[in-house]
Amino acid sequence: MVKVGDIVRGPFWDEPVFVSQIEQQDEYVRIVGYTKNTNRGIDRLLSRSDFELLKPAESKIDFAAPPEDTFFFIEATRFNYASLFDPLLAMSVSRIDPLPFQIEAVYGYILRQPRIRFLIADDPGAGKTIMSGLLIKELKMRKLANKILIVVPGHLKEQWIREMKEKFDERFVVLDRGVHRSQYGENPWQTNDQIITSIDFAKQEDILPALNSASWDLVIVDEAHKMAAYTYGEKTDKTQRYRLGETLSRLSNHLVFLTATPHKGDPENFRLFLDLLYPGFFASSEMVEESLRNKDNPLFIRRLKEDLKDFEGRPLFTRRFPNTIKFRLSDDERTLYNEVSRYIIEQYNLTSGDPRKRNIAFALMILQRRMASSTYALLQSLKRRKERLEKVLKEGEVPRDIKIDIEEVEDLEEEKRWDEEKKWEAVSLAANEEELKREIEKVENLIDKATDIIKNENEVKLQELRKAITEGFKKIHEMNGNPKILIFTESKDTLDYLTEKIRSWGYKVNFIHGGMDIDERIKAEKIFRDETDIMVATEAAGEGINLQFCHLMINYDIPWNPNRLEQRMGRIHRYGQRKDVYIFNLVSDDTREGKVLAKILEKLEEIRRTLGNDRVFDVIGDVFYGKNLYQLVLDAATNAKTMEEILSELDIKCDEEYVARIKEMMGETLATRFINYPMIKEWVEKARENKLIPEYVEAFFKKTLSRAGGKFRELRGGFLAVDSIPLELKRIAEAVGFKNRFGLLMNRYPNVTFDKEQAFAHPDAEFISFGHPLLEALIRWAINNFKEISGRGAVFTDCSGQYNGYIWFYVGEIKDGKDDVAGRRIIALYDDGNECREVNPAIIWDFSPYAGQVEKVEVESKRLLPQAIKAIEKFKGEISDERRRQAEIKRKYGLKSLDFLIGQLDLEIVSLVDRLAQGEKVELPIRNKEEQKKRYELARKELEVEIQREMTLSMNMPELLTVIKVIPVPGEMVEDADIEAIGMKIAMEYERSQGREPEDVSRENLGFDIRSKGQDGIRYIEVKSRANEGDVALTQNEWFKAKRFKNDYWLYIVTNAGTNPILNIIRNPAENLTPAERVEVVRFLISAAEWKSKKQEEFRWQR
Repeated sequence: MVKVGDIVRGPFWDEPVFVSQIEQQDEYVRIVGYTKNTNRGIDRLLSRSDFELLKPAESKIDFAAPPEDTFFFIEATRFNYASLFDPLLAMSVSRIDPLPFQIEAVYGYILRQPRIRFLIADDPGAGKTIMSGLLIKELKMRKLANKILIVVPGHLKEQWIREMKEKFDERFVVLDRGVHRSQYGENPWQTNDQIITSIDFAKQEDILPALNSASWDLVIVDEAHKMAAYTYGEKTDKTQRYRLGETLSRLSNHLVFLTATPHKGDPENFRLFLDLLYPGFFASSEMVEESLRNKDNPLFIRRLKEDLKDFEGRPLFTRRFPNTIKFRLSDDERTLYNEVSRYIIEQYNLTSGDPRKRNIAFALMILQRRMASSTYALLQSLKRRKERLEKVLKEGEVPRDIKIDIEEVEDLEEEKRWDEEKKWEAVSLAANEEELKREIEKVENLIDKATDIIKNENEVKLQELRKAITEGFKKIHEMNGNPKILIFTESKDTLDYLTEKIRSWGYKVNFIHGGMDIDERIKAEKIFRDETDIMVATEAAGEGINLQFCHLMINYDIPWNPNRLEQRMGRIHRYGQRKDVYIFNLVSDDTREGKVLAKILEKLEEIRRTLGNDRVFDVIGDVFYGKNLYQLVLDAATNAKTMEEILSELDIKCDEEYVARIKEMMGETLATRFINYPMIKEWVEKARENKLIPEYVEAFFKKTLSRAGGKFRELRGGFLAVDSIPLELKRIAEAVGFKNRFGLLMNRYPNVTFDKEQAFAHPDAEFISFGHPLLEALIRWAINNFKEISGRGAVFTDCSGQYNGYIWFYVGEIKDGKDDVAGRRIIALYDDGNECREVNPAIIWDFSPYAGQVEKVEVESKRLLPQAIKAIEKFKGEISDERRRQAEIKRKYGLKSLDFLIGQLDLEIVSLVDRLAQGEKVELPIRNKEEQKKRYELARKELEVEIQREMTLSMNMPELLTVIKVIPVPGEMVEDADIEAIGMKIAMEYERSQGREPEDVSRENLGFDIRSKGQDGIRYIEVKSRANEGDVALTQNEWFKAKRFKNDYWLYIVTNAGTNPILNIIRNPAENLTPAERVEVVRFLISAAEWKSKKQEEFRWQR
């Protein structure tokens, strides 16, 4: 009879089922449980005759399974849970070398949260995209995230696509209006697992209903400060973007915000911003400061540029030196400028305060911006305008209705922004045909003047550019830098013009602009690096292109939106820049907008000197507190204010009060000034010791692919060519869930590496590691094919003679009160009949498959279950300690803040009710306060429930994977325990004598016996001891670690251990010794002659 706890098979499922509940229902039997392989829930009502068809699936453990198949199954299961062995797994499988502070943010802060609601607010250039990629990869590897949404400003979509694909091998679908329409009848938010979209597309009223029907494991929002809300007296104004933030917060389990400007000097704005993560978590700035002092802020992290260093303690960022080159227009240019300004101002004055007409007048400001860029850009805009107006005259319809949202337009991809601006060039306020004809005449007159200036080569700015290029190359030569100059312009027309002119001056030049796709831009980036002297770029080079090999930048025109100036600087002033950066800004000193821009640049330099650092250039748009710089430039261009009024607004007094406000705005009060570099280094070293190193992956891959029927060839330099992929693997990879998670499986891979360093050095090579579709398909194939047979157990041999007993392999899982997985662990228990202890599951690499006749023996499957439960209980305790710590933090800040805010609202409501009783009209404020109080009360209740559920941990029943019987075999490689103990003692004492701190880790099966810390770093030491002299053998684990650790790995051979011990020291044995591989006993044999001729040191032990 089937009973609770049994594993059964039947024709109703395609895999074994664990039975957790049986209920009699009249003529039927209800079976509740889950499938063993895919963990799907089962709840079936079977007739009694159908119930009789269920048979026990759990085979007896008689050790009749083929040992090779059992090896494949154990290793595939280990690989399936790779993150259990490598706590920094995403670092190992991505094409990045993360910096210490990036590791700290992801692994020391974010991933410690059971439910991630976090703000990364580091200074620009800290690599927030890298941290996001690490988080995505880590959550996927830990099987904690599948549905992922990234929301960014429109112009950053391609940058994110490139970074995720190149660095993390993660492929995202860009969801925009076109894709949305093309998937008619489907909801693309639901059908795609990994999406990148723009904040201004997602916020739209017709898009939100579809977005609302999807839920997300992880949402990441870049430039999240754009989701702003503001408080005016009793009223809170929530922007459309903020309401999108509320929607995303509700739809996501894990939520991460990225911004370099979180505060902006407005504490209430910052509090509302944090409410999107956790409502009411920090009630006051004092509580924020307390969390920073205690180093237990669970909601955000902010690090300043000056505190960011690499593993060697070197600062990451060089200095920036801006230089404003002022010039005055020629007489002809001034005449043209005045006539263009007059034309625009006339149009502006025609609006008579009509908001709709104001949009048209504003659109015409594009002509002023074009002239500020170059006369050639103005000429091209005028020609397009004339052509469009003539068409309007012919067709008889004047385009007047135009909607302009500057914030949205500024966030568009560059090519789309240009399209919008071309529409602006065509609008007109002409009321009839006569007015239209007069306007065309004016445009023709302006075209003639612009043409003459270009024809006569009478542009002063062009002459100044030529001088700046000459001076720039001199400066680069003085600093022994790379002879490259980057020139930025807003206009594609100016770019074309400058490219032609600079080439005529004898320089090699290329360009990047928004009309090029990402592959073309990447190619242009490489051409600039390897071939040309100068690159001319529009803002597209400020998005996703890395040009830190260039040290000098010229702004041919200054963007009216100061944030774009920050982005331009960020292309060369970033991590990897080895030299100080110089920026030349060309500004006309005798145009209205030029005077304003020159004043802004002058003030920024004054603020930089006052602050003593150049971080002011990272927050240009915010340092003029309460001033809209873009609007001031527009006011100057349109004569909306006098020049004296505008310049006086910019004439900020850099006193102590202002400096304090700027520091607050730059987030200095929010910054974590201490970064624990020694601790981070220790994390990395620990992960390095335990992770599934590429040597394991490559060896498993070769064995398993061959067994599956695939074909590969060894290439030079340690590469492989995978020529044939078995049909069974292709079928696994065709599943929709698999493709969404890991991407497409190719038919062949001509150049493959498993080594991250090789992948860095050869970008064209396919980097195969965890998360790659081919490896993941192999893992699933091995588990599917060998799980059942491996359950019977198998026999292996140990040529060292150390092991004689059974090793039981279990998987344990801990869940919390939300039914989320809090932790998993694979446990290997060695039982020799006298003791039972944990061993490293990788130990299976050191055993050989037994080829003889298997002795008939059976063991009870639950024999070691109590010990397995005890081991999982210990693991549960480790998780519980961290969960309690996180819960205490949430109580200390979250619950305490919400209690304070609710109490404060009660007092305010009482005061308002008193005022109402006295006849004041305060009904609306009362209603708003009451609604806010309800929201906070609900948030408090939800946070309390969340804390309780996250602290409530329970174990699943440990699952027995298999048991292997290990038989010692006699021979030359059997180790003498007493002799080995002498060798360990001598090695430990030698290390202490050299001022190092050795730790005996020989029982942990890590591939080395001693971890020894000293001033020169960590030594990983393998000790081999001989009674006399002779050959030594390294296990597969030891050889893999020697190959991976290289110069950090040491082989200590103690000879004459029983008489007059001699310690022979060999560093980096994998590269300095030539062993003979003994495949039949999985050992690497090093002859006495070989190691004696290669030893680097000898130490004679004095008893």
